[in-house]
Amino acid sequence: MRLQAALALLLLGVAQARYHGKEIGPLSELHHGVRGRVFAVDSRTLYLHDFTYDGEGPAAYFYVGTSKTPSATGATRVRDERGMDSPLRRYRGEGLTVSLPEGKTLKDVSWFAVWCDEYSINFGSVMIPRSLEYPKPARLSPLRGVHGVWSEPLVIVDAQTLLVPNFSYDGEAPDAKFWVGRGDNPSPAGIRIPDENGKESPLRKYSNKTIVLTLPGELTVFDIGHFAVWCEAFTVNFGHVVLTKSALTNVPPSLKMLGVSPQSKLNCEVLFDELAFEVRWAIAGSSVVLQLVAKLEDGEYMSFGLSGDPEHSVMIGGDVAVAWVDKETLKGYSDDYYLEGKSQCAGGRGSCPDTSIRENTSSIRLLNAALVNGYSIVTYQRPLKASDELDLPVYTNISQPIIWAIGPLNSKTQVSYHQHFTKGDRFIEFGRPPLWNCPMPEGEEDMRLSGEDSTGPSEEEHKVVIRPNPVPTPKPTSKVIPWDIPGIQCYEPPDGIFYAQMGPTGGKQGYSAITGHVGWGISWYINGLLIPEINVVRGKKYTFVVEGGNNPDIPARYHPFYITNDPVGGYHHKTPEEKQGIEIYAGTRRARNGELLPTGTGRLCNWTPDNNGPEADEYPSFGAYQRSLTLVCEEGNPGVVTWVPDENTPDTVYYQCFTHRYLGWKINVVDDCDETEVAESRVVESVILPSDLMGVESIQQ
Repeated sequence: MRLQAALALLLLGVAQARYHGKEIGPLSELHHGVRGRVFAVDSRTLYLHDFTYDGEGPAAYFYVGTSKTPSATGATRVRDERGMDSPLRRYRGEGLTVSLPEGKTLKDVSWFAVWCDEYSINFGSVMIPRSLEYPKPARLSPLRGVHGVWSEPLVIVDAQTLLVPNFSYDGEAPDAKFWVGRGDNPSPAGIRIPDENGKESPLRKYSNKTIVLTLPGELTVFDIGHFAVWCEAFTVNFGHVVLTKSALTNVPPSLKMLGVSPQSKLNCEVLFDELAFEVRWAIAGSSVVLQLVAKLEDGEYMSFGLSGDPEHSVMIGGDVAVAWVDKETLKGYSDDYYLEGKSQCAGGRGSCPDTSIRENTSSIRLLNAALVNGYSIVTYQRPLKASDELDLPVYTNISQPIIWAIGPLNSKTQVSYHQHFTKGDRFIEFGRPPLWNCPMPEGEEDMRLSGEDSTGPSEEEHKVVIRPNPVPTPKPTSKVIPWDIPGIQCYEPPDGIFYAQMGPTGGKQGYSAITGHVGWGISWYINGLLIPEINVVRGKKYTFVVEGGNNPDIPARYHPFYITNDPVGGYHHKTPEEKQGIEIYAGTRRARNGELLPTGTGRLCNWTPDNNGPEADEYPSFGAYQRSLTLVCEEGNPGVVTWVPDENTPDTVYYQCFTHRYLGWKINVVDDCDETEVAESRVVESVILPSDLMGVESIQQ
């Protein structure tokens, strides 16, 4: 009897009409046989049902736009179902999903169309109403019951996926299972559903684990009335949640319901155990789907990709995805980066998004993002082949060196200096048979994503679903207290000479904690101190001996010194609008064409940490850290910037780098100085200023 009830429950989903999401409407049938129905899957995903197009148009693409009717004005191209930006192929009554570009949702656009670029013709379109309520996950009640069964509110992620946050169960019962069935209350007439690893064996002990469960076969949440932890042998309910029909009316369809079959096994490798950073992937036809998971702080990113060297893990020349989840909006991002140099992105040089170097060169398609129990989970897709000269190919027949990093985003939501990164050579064979090399729940050896034995996507589908799995809890992070770095007082140094050199930002206790800004990992050292506040007196002449690099062809080693009222710096790469209101007091001259050119350039000197020593965060004070640094200078002469602050100089100005943002700090300008204190705070390298440079003045603006 129970078997018959279970079979009826499983077949119920097959008998019901296929659910594709919220229907927007049919495509207008204008040219080249375009037809089909368009559904909203979620905030930025569309499903095209029974889509047809003859493929004969010379340059047809999917587009969305903001104009009242489809036109080239305000239009944005949408990549096809494979994440490609090439003209549309022929379609014969097919179902496919496409995603809007990053940063856009269905609330931001008014139409979707098949549009011919060459002739500016609409082949077929549908209007997207402003009142559209696209499908969203549903939040239900929490689990509460016996045997320690407890969870935070259950989330229906989509019509076949359940998220159980912080689930606990004592593991003491002999035959407990995850269970679903009709009606509000569990009974023997229900069926078991596989655990997060695809197993139907009795549940083990759970302690605040966030798990993702997939309903088997064609079963959906519309077919069931409850979810429970049920003891099958003794027919006892340990705790359940009612799935109210009103809460489920507008949940997203699962991608499997849209014709995308889950793959039974995935690859997984741990990249950085301390922050539970993992990469998971599966080859999907001519593309690869990857998922990055890590325990990130707010404002941090995780990056993963291919090394710029075919034999070693090297950052320069690398092709990586930079991913993060905004913890306020819960929106996910995945950007395609080319790592031209070890510096922040400026003027298309350094570590830049591909689109900052050249338009329309991003080869990454964001598929999904979530913030689950504090873990950032971002899933994206990219072609195996290199799409342009900024990309590297993913090989499926050999091992490739990879690179990864975790670090803070800067104010432009671009990568900044990372303290966690690849050390040594690391290789991955992307085309290997599925192998899970990540931490497993206790006693489990087979990590699976659904309860089915699926062979994965067909050659035509070229897609795969990856869902999050539990990851280990990292060590707690203590509150960061900045190092106490003494300022340089107005009476020191007596000769008014400062030495400006480069050095590391000092980990979490250094630049970022002192300034409240995200740094790149390098910053100014003044008289051997990490970005000290400098106090100067109006009317007194000051000389800055500058050793920040003088070769503009290597941006990562070129840091012209200047003094400005701008707390950000990087004047050279600012837009005309950003330059409004900025004044420069020293370190530049004006060329005949009116352009400001930096004068604060000289040989490069770096305060360099010991590669074999402790990390910066392990030092209790800056003094201890500074003693571990060695000043290393290139050949050549330093530059000189002289400055006399006057009555027009603001009370607070900043020493900065002309070509990069956030490398310097404050200069406090006072009218007079109390010289009763005589102890100096500087740590200075013994350098004699060349006599022929003593009289060089910088042209001030």
